Amino acid sequence: MGKKLRSESWFGSQDKMGFVHRSWLRNQGYPNDAFEGRPVIGICNTWSELTPCNGHLRELAEFVKKGVLEAGGVPLEFPVMSLGETIMRPTTMLFRNLVSMDVEESIRANPLDGVVLMTGCDKTTPSTLMGACSVDLPTIVVPGGPMLNGRYRGSEIGSGSFNWIIKEKQNSGRFTGEDLTEMEICAARSIGHCNTMGTASTMAAMVEALGLTLPGASSIPAADSRKKVMAQLAGRRAVDMVRENLVLSSVLTREAFENAIVVNAAVGGSTNQVIHLLAIAGRIGVPLELDDFDRIGSKIPLLVNLLPSGKFLMEDFFYAGGLPVVLRELGPLLHENIITVNGSTIGANNATAECFNPEVIAPLSKPFQPEAGIAVLRGNLCENGAVIKPAAATPALMKHRGRAVVFENMEDYHARIDLPELDIDEYCVIVLKGVGPKGYPGMPEVGNVDLPKKLLNREVKDMVRISDGRMSGTAYGTVVLHISPESTVGGTLALVQDGDMIELDVENRRLHLDVSDAELQRRRAAWQAPEPLAARGYVKIYLDHVEQADKGADLDILVGNSGSTVSRDLH
Repeated sequence: MGKKLRSESWFGSQDKMGFVHRSWLRNQGYPNDAFEGRPVIGICNTWSELTPCNGHLRELAEFVKKGVLEAGGVPLEFPVMSLGETIMRPTTMLFRNLVSMDVEESIRANPLDGVVLMTGCDKTTPSTLMGACSVDLPTIVVPGGPMLNGRYRGSEIGSGSFNWIIKEKQNSGRFTGEDLTEMEICAARSIGHCNTMGTASTMAAMVEALGLTLPGASSIPAADSRKKVMAQLAGRRAVDMVRENLVLSSVLTREAFENAIVVNAAVGGSTNQVIHLLAIAGRIGVPLELDDFDRIGSKIPLLVNLLPSGKFLMEDFFYAGGLPVVLRELGPLLHENIITVNGSTIGANNATAECFNPEVIAPLSKPFQPEAGIAVLRGNLCENGAVIKPAAATPALMKHRGRAVVFENMEDYHARIDLPELDIDEYCVIVLKGVGPKGYPGMPEVGNVDLPKKLLNREVKDMVRISDGRMSGTAYGTVVLHISPESTVGGTLALVQDGDMIELDVENRRLHLDVSDAELQRRRAAWQAPEPLAARGYVKIYLDHVEQADKGADLDILVGNSGSTVSRDLH
């Protein structure tokens, strides 16, 4: 094998500590040869009954174990905190960095030679990958996979994207309570994460684009037996990666991140990819900036016709050929020679992929949209940047000037948005403050706030909305997000008042508050920072150390890595 296994410093010695490390594991039935130079593979599992999207990972991990054993390794499964997007309050983004710490320290403190990350729901992918990057062992990702298509009375509905029109449907009077209950049951009818190109599917596609999964792994539905096969093969491959010393930093190069940005644009992926890739790059030590997403990805054509940017769902995407087809089509726009976890290049892995449905996956020569990436905005309202997803926006609103209707926080929004006397029309700009990393805290997915009932009654479908928060990858609309600096730390967003005129010009990458510098200076002098939202615990640590959105919203004390070495034993 060459290089000595990391686990041998736990299990390889015949002194007292070797006895201790081996002896207690024997109560689980390990034979002698389990400790004789076999690679130990940690299976990092984000399974939890509190995370519906990951509820099947307990079973899926058994197939990873089979593969590890077949390849001559020793599988040791361990749990970490799981982030259930649909249940946790106030937002799973608050805990992404906490889980990354859990993962990092669990890997480093234990006798592991390689790691398999079991992921699914939105934040479980970036959080586990961030933690793994800070240790830098051989690591492979097994995405949990999307749900099967939702079915309601003969039509298909997408879990996730369907949620954002519930208020509209309730308000229309065309659906009874029983109708909505039936929709609720039909929308999420199988194991797996959201079946649109939301954040979960986006991050699964991104880890494959980064080269961290076996080819085709991200597209397979959770309920398909091929997901189990892929998990077993990943377990085998994890053992070989240890023998080859193929560590994360060998795969996660600058070129790999550039590929991920290109692929995100081509699949119509979530704006959340921006904040997660920035954080992952910060951990592995690859220079990556907010403007890279615009420079590299904003002119990439849209090749995938999936909700929320299109009309199909992830199950259709898989049947059409999945991400391998997209990677093959994008070949001229990618760094095709970068290495992936299977030891081959991303170009070679996908060279023979075949498209079986051009209505779902278009060729590069005839895309669904000519340009579909993330646009990064600048201006006096977002000194350090903001983002918008043009593929999910209304073209007529991409250049817009409107009167600000300001909500100081989410409670203010909920209290007033549906008041009949609220002075608002479809030409206004909804401004939401206090939902950034420090402001909520945790930067929730509230940027695509519902429109007022009185406008929905007039069948208004979209308005310009701006905030320092995020938006679900399953959502849509002309929504400006991730404004940095956020309002809570005194960014210009904090100074916006009702009636101010705001200009959005996506083509020229501009977001401008039409207020004089002198008036802004006067308002800033009168502005007072809000009181901190926590005085103890993890949330206090988060508030003291979280970086702004343009830096990936990681904790400043976590950027970079500490490696895999632990110099002291437990006795």
